[in-house]
Amino acid sequence: MSKPILIAAAFAMTTMASAPAFADEPGRGWISSARVTTMLAKRGYKVTKIEADDGHWEGEAARRGAQYEFHVDPHNGKVTKLERDRD
Repeated sequence: MSKPILIAAAFAMTTMASAPAFADEPGRGWISSARVTTMLAKRGYKVTKIEADDGHWEGEAARRGAQYEFHVDPHNGKVTKLERDRD
């Protein structure tokens, strides 16, 4: 392997290792997962799974025997996705 390629590869590995774990960690100013759960409960959904993922709250919920997948904006609590799970 040539020296420039080796240096570029080492730099890329170092940069990736030091990058923050943004995708799976609640960020600064996020509403809590408990608040999201309460907000959905007021709409009749029972949250069965919730996690931070790709800059939003994401999870699963049940309502009237059906399963749903949801995304919630972590700053304002707006539901940005609520789809019935067909699996």
